[in-house]
Amino acid sequence: MSSLEMHVHAGSEVVERPEQAETLRPVTEDARYIGSSSERPSARRLVQGQGVYVDDIELPRMAHAVFWRSPVAHCRILGIRAEEARRMPGVVLVADGRDIATVCKPWVATLAHMVGMKSAPQYPLAIARACWQGEPVVAVVAETRAQAEDALQRIEVDYEMLPAALDMQTALDPATPVIHPELGDNLCFTRHLEVGGVDEAFARADAVVECDFEFGRHTGVTLEPRSQLADWNAAEQRLTVYHSCQAPHMMQDLYARQFELPESAVRVVCKDVGGSFGIKVHAYPDDFATVALSMLCRRPVKFVADRLESFTSDIHARHHRVHARLAASRTGEILAFELDDLTGVGPYSMFPRTSAIEGNQVVNLVGGPYRHQAYRADLKVVFQNKTPTCQYRGVGHPIACAVTEGLVDLAARKLRIDPLEFRRRNVIPDDAYPTKGVSGIAFEQLSHEACLRKIEVMMDYPVLRAEQAALRERGIYRGIGFATLIELTNPSAAFYGVGGARIASQDGATIRLDPAGGITLMASVGEQGQGNDGIFRQIAADAVGVDLERVRVVTGDTEVTPYGGGTWASRGAGIGGEAVLLAGQALRANILKLAAAMLKRDVAGLAVRRGHVVDAGSGEMLLPFAELGRVAYYRSDTLPRDFTPELMVTRHYAQRDYPFIFTNGVQASYVEVDVDTGFVRLLKHWAVEDCGRVVNPKLVDEQIRGAIVQGIGGALLEECLYDEHGLMLNATLADYLLPMSAEMPDIHVAHVQTPTRSSQLGAKGAGEAGTAGAPAAVMNAINDALAPLGAQVWSQPATPEKILRALGVPA
Repeated sequence: MSSLEMHVHAGSEVVERPEQAETLRPVTEDARYIGSSSERPSARRLVQGQGVYVDDIELPRMAHAVFWRSPVAHCRILGIRAEEARRMPGVVLVADGRDIATVCKPWVATLAHMVGMKSAPQYPLAIARACWQGEPVVAVVAETRAQAEDALQRIEVDYEMLPAALDMQTALDPATPVIHPELGDNLCFTRHLEVGGVDEAFARADAVVECDFEFGRHTGVTLEPRSQLADWNAAEQRLTVYHSCQAPHMMQDLYARQFELPESAVRVVCKDVGGSFGIKVHAYPDDFATVALSMLCRRPVKFVADRLESFTSDIHARHHRVHARLAASRTGEILAFELDDLTGVGPYSMFPRTSAIEGNQVVNLVGGPYRHQAYRADLKVVFQNKTPTCQYRGVGHPIACAVTEGLVDLAARKLRIDPLEFRRRNVIPDDAYPTKGVSGIAFEQLSHEACLRKIEVMMDYPVLRAEQAALRERGIYRGIGFATLIELTNPSAAFYGVGGARIASQDGATIRLDPAGGITLMASVGEQGQGNDGIFRQIAADAVGVDLERVRVVTGDTEVTPYGGGTWASRGAGIGGEAVLLAGQALRANILKLAAAMLKRDVAGLAVRRGHVVDAGSGEMLLPFAELGRVAYYRSDTLPRDFTPELMVTRHYAQRDYPFIFTNGVQASYVEVDVDTGFVRLLKHWAVEDCGRVVNPKLVDEQIRGAIVQGIGGALLEECLYDEHGLMLNATLADYLLPMSAEMPDIHVAHVQTPTRSSQLGAKGAGEAGTAGAPAAVMNAINDALAPLGAQVWSQPATPEKILRALGVPA
C-alpha cells in the first residue's frame, strides 16, 4: 500500500498532483505507518489522568514562590517593607530585585541581523522601576503556596507613579515619555523594504484600493499555565529545572549563561506540557527569578502562575495598525502592494527571540501568494508600558494574510470580479517553482492553483453563491470569505542563529534496539499536545521495521535527548521527523550488519520486515529482533572478534536548502451577520492545506482545526483591553472571551500533497496554517455579508459593537 493509498484508506481527502506521484512513494523499507492515522502513544495515559505536569511534581524540601507584581503601568520603586511578611508562618525568603541580581545577570534581547534594533537591560525582578502592570518586583518563598500567598499580602511597596507611554500611535511623539531614557526614544526597530516600481504601478493602475487595518492585542490561554520547579544542588553545583516550556535546550543554555554555570551542570526536564502556542517558547523574568530563589534558598522552589497573573505576565501578540493599498489593472492583475505597519511591543524586547520578529514577518509575508513585482513596506516597532509582546502561534502570518486578502477582496469588488476568480488570476502558478516572492522569500514548491480548485469543489461554490443571493432577498445577510495563505515552516539557522541567538535550527534523534527486540527513541523535539510523539513513533517504526507498539518515545529531557531546537515554527515533523527517519534508517542498517555476521551471509541479501530479518528475495523470516538483541547484548562471544554491533545510533537534521520551507493553502468561511444585533454566526469553514507529506492524517487535520479555532478567536472574540492608565480591564477568564465549541462551525479539511525535496520524508509543517488564514477568511466573509449595506469592518476582533457602528447604528 502506498503512502497516498493509506491516506485514502484512512478517510483523509487528498489530491495527488500527477507531477508529485513519484515523490509520494514510501520512504522506508517496511512502510506501514507513515500516512496512517495511528493513535498517539500518550493519548490513553492522558485521558486516564496519568499525565505528569510541573504542578504534579513534588521534591523533598520543596518550597513555593509567588510574586508581588506591579499594580500599575509605570512606577518608580521607592521602598519595600517586608519585615512583617518575613515573620509570617512558613516563610523561607523574601527577595527583591537587588537580591536576585547577585546571582543572575541582566539581559538585552536583540538580534544582530535586525539592524538597529534596541532594548534596555532587563532583570528578573524590577529594581528601580516597574514598566508594566504585571512586572515582578518582589518574590516570597514559603513552605506552601498558601503560606506564600498569605505573606504576600503583608508586603508594602512604596512607589511613585510615572507617566506612561501607552498609545503606540503616539509612542514616538516628543510629548510622550521615553520609557528608557538611555535608548533616546521609544523606537525598538524599524525596517524599510522597497523592490522598486511601486509609484509607477500605482500611477498606471486602473483600480487602487486602500484600507486601515487594526488587530487587537491578545494572548494564548494554555490549559496548563506557565510553571517551573527549580532544584539547585549546592553540593554538586548542579541545576535541574522541571519546566513547562517548548525548547528545553534553549532554556538550558540561557540558565547556564545567566547564572554563569557550565552548560553540563544544567538539566531541563519537560514532562507533559499542557499546551504552548508559542507562549512557552520565551524566557520570562520569573523563570530566572525562580532559579535564583532556589540558589539563594538552597532547596527546590516551584512557581506556577495563576490565571490572574498569566493575563499580564504571559506574552501578548498581534497588536498592529496597518495602512495598506493595492494597485490592479482593469483585467484583474495585481500590480503592487504597499503597507505601513505600526506595532507596540511592551517596554522590553522579549528574551531571547525578540519582540520585533512578528512585525518583520508581516513585512516579509504581505502579498506572498501573488505574482506582482512591485512592493513597498515600512515597519515601526515601538515600546509601550504594557505587557511585552512576542511570538505567538502564527507569528505575523494572521496579520499579513488579513492585510493581503482584505485588499484582494476590495480590489475584486471594485473591479466586479468574483473573488475566487480574482485569486486564480493572480496566484503564483503551480508550475513556476522554484521562485522567489516579491519580498525576497524563496519558495521551493507551492500549490495555490491546485488548492483553489479543490476548495471550490469542496464548498460547492456556485450553489453557495446562489443560496447567498436568495437569502439576501429575504433580508438574511450571509457572506463568503476566502484567504489564500503561505506558512513559514522548517526554519533554518536564518531565523535566529544568524542574529546570534543560541537557538538550535537542527534537531536530533537517538534510537536504540533493546534486548527484547523493541526500540527506544529519544527525540529533541518535544510533545505539547500536537502529537509529535505519535508521528515520531510512526516514522521510527517504519524506518527500523518494527510494529508500532514496539516503539517507546522519550522527549523533553536535556540529560538524555540529543541537542535540538525544540518545538516552534511548525518544525516538529519536518525537522524532528527527518532526524527520526535518518536515525531509524541507520539503526536498521546496523541491524542488518549484525544479522549478516550472525548468519554468515551477505548483508545485501537481507531485509527487515515486521521486527524480523528476512531473506530479501524470498521474504523467508530468518531472525527475530529479540534474538539479535539477545546475542548482541549477552552473547557477544559468539560474534566475530573483529565485529562489534552498534545498536544505538544518533542522527541530526538541519534544513539547509532554503531559509524556510513554505507551505500553502486556502481557507473559506461562510457566516451570517445579524444586522440588528451585530452578532456573527459561523456556519461553515473549509481548509485545503498543502503541508507536504502527511505523516498522520488525523493529527494534521486536528492541528488545522484547532489552529482555525484559535484564529477565529482573534478574529471575533479575543482582545486584551486596557484603560487610560495602562491597566488591563479583562484579565480574567470571566471577561476575556475565548472561542467555545458550541460557537464553532463545522470545519472541513482536505489536502494537496507537495513534499519538500529538502528531506527524504518530505514533510512540511502544519501547526500554524489554520491560525494564519482563519482571521482573514472570517473578516472577508463578514464584509461580504455587509457589502449590500455599504458597511465594512477591518478591525479585529470584529465585535458586535464594531459591526453596528459600521452599519451606522447609534451606540
